[in-house]
Amino acid sequence: MTFAIPELTTLFMLAFARVGILVMLMPGLGERFVMPRLRLAIALFLTLMMMPILRPLLPAGLAPAAIVGLLIGEIAVGLVLGLATRAVMAALQTAGNVVASQIGLSFAMSVDPAAGGQEAVIGNFLSLLGATLIFATDLHHLAIGAIRESYSLLPPAGIPDSGDVARLAIGAVARGFALGVKIAAPFVVFALLFNLGLGILSRLMPQLQVFFLALPLSVLIGMLILLACLGMMMSVYLADLGRFLQGLGSV
Repeated sequence: MTFAIPELTTLFMLAFARVGILVMLMPGLGERFVMPRLRLAIALFLTLMMMPILRPLLPAGLAPAAIVGLLIGEIAVGLVLGLATRAVMAALQTAGNVVASQIGLSFAMSVDPAAGGQEAVIGNFLSLLGATLIFATDLHHLAIGAIRESYSLLPPAGIPDSGDVARLAIGAVARGFALGVKIAAPFVVFALLFNLGLGILSRLMPQLQVFFLALPLSVLIGMLILLACLGMMMSVYLADLGRFLQGLGSV
């Protein structure tokens, strides 16, 4: 079949509207430290790959008003799916903030290279480690597959239903927060037991400078726990993120 140039242009524009936004927000490639030109090149390449998939889904002879409506809908779908994925990925930053506050390092701040702004050092470390492991475990391939499956689950049909969008957004934020708390659970238990022990010790030995010893001891034990639990924490994060990418269509 011979494609006319305007038809090819419309097809590319509709495909790039969704794929470009999803690449901008997808795990690993969507981080700020990835070169914009590299992300643009990957988005263009994936758009060319998705055009044959999108072509059978579009009716022939679309009016300009219908094309504009489809374009707005594709942008909305890309934003909804991309921001939902970013909400789950933010679990590491949430976990890092919880860990930092529990072991006494909440005052140690640095610039977040992934999102910008001041964040806890431990949260930045976990976020960078998570982005690295996404590439090391080929989880970005699963994200690219999710872009492909999004056309089967959400074909171009205008603006998505607001109820579905709200349900997906609330579910993603709740999942990300719950995942962050789950990852940081060992440190919450440690802080509870540690502060309880300090309270008992201060009652038994009033002359002991408990608060003078509390901060360095909390940081030392907390870092040892982080070293021991880091592999388990990242395994839980990667497994949950993979399940979320696989189940985007059923949300």
